[in-house]
Amino acid sequence: MRQHILLVDDEADALEELGELLEGEGFHCHCATNVAAAMACLATWPDIALLITDLRMPDESGLRLIQNLRASPLHASLPIIVMSGHADMNDVIGLLPLQVADFLPKPIYQERLIEVLNQRFPIAHVVTC
Repeated sequence: MRQHILLVDDEADALEELGELLEGEGFHCHCATNVAAAMACLATWPDIALLITDLRMPDESGLRLIQNLRASPLHASLPIIVMSGHADMNDVIGLLPLQVADFLPKPIYQERLIEVLNQRFPIAHVVTC
């Protein structure tokens, strides 16, 4: 099993599809449909190595989640990938000071996401003699 990843999206179908894709790549996925659930998941699973969050959600935005994490010493350096189908240039500019690792437009281009994750978390190859 590869790294633990937290997926945050208010669209349950998109969350499930993304989780299945990443589990198929060997990652262990945790899913949350809102900011409160995401924060609870991070408290429960301290070994989460990456967060992928939607930007626009009805209760609290992904931006608020990222701001909360950057203000927390425990999660200040957690790598974050943002995805959105409705972001504009102001949203993207607002993410820059928050040190977001990447921004992916929705619908997610799956090959690009896998490429980004494989660069960040290379697959360990076992060499036998």
